[in-house]
Amino acid sequence: MAKSIIIQPVNSAELRKAIFGVRREVFVLEQEVSEEEEYDEYETSSFHLAAEVDGKIVGTCRFRSTDKGTKLERFAVLREYRGHDVGENLVRHCLDLVHTEGHVYLHAQVQVVDFYGKFGFEAVGPQFEEAGIQHYKMVLRA
Repeated sequence: MAKSIIIQPVNSAELRKAIFGVRREVFVLEQEVSEEEEYDEYETSSFHLAAEVDGKIVGTCRFRSTDKGTKLERFAVLREYRGHDVGENLVRHCLDLVHTEGHVYLHAQVQVVDFYGKFGFEAVGPQFEEAGIQHYKMVLRA
């Protein structure tokens, strides 16, 4: 499918608009998360990444520091690009950037727990609901 996947920091208004479009498509339209919940007070304080395939932004994620460690979040890949290593590249790039020596965690939707497990994340604690979707907290094991 893709010739190459380029992961880049979101450092322009144009890229920010593109990643918000991906998140809108995946979370708001596909998963029916309200826009009020999807776009939050951490947009400006988080580090955002964009995944580009053949000149098109097709995926995104962000990470930020919290009082519990580094939280990876908002992983989204357009439906037609899923299963083509876009998500894997985003996770690997995030882990390279956060250097994984501190506490790294995320809230994974139940259907992607195994996906994050491939990178060393382990589910901890009970299942919980966030934005109307069931999740598990997952922590990166050293």
